[in-house]
Amino acid sequence: PEELIAAAHAACFNMALSFQLTGAGFPPEELITTAVLTMEQEGVHWSITAVRLELTGNVPGISEEKFQDLVEAAKSGCPVSKALNVDISVAATLAR
Repeated sequence: PEELIAAAHAACFNMALSFQLTGAGFPPEELITTAVLTMEQEGVHWSITAVRLELTGNVPGISEEKFQDLVEAAKSGCPVSKALNVDISVAATLAR
């Protein structure tokens, strides 16, 4: 089941970022996002303790700074990010 959460998070973040980019006048040509979950055992139970989103985006005309700003906005606005009460990091690469 945690694999489904990772897939849902990656897809949700991708949609949120696409919305942010398009709204700012930079429609993306391609966004590829994967999510890596970290799980830790607490007694006999396991918990998701962190998520790392790894993104490569092809976005014509955008600066690196603006791209990273919109990545952060998408991370904050993604409903799945909001639902998970864990540390979420994003490694975003702007393809040229």
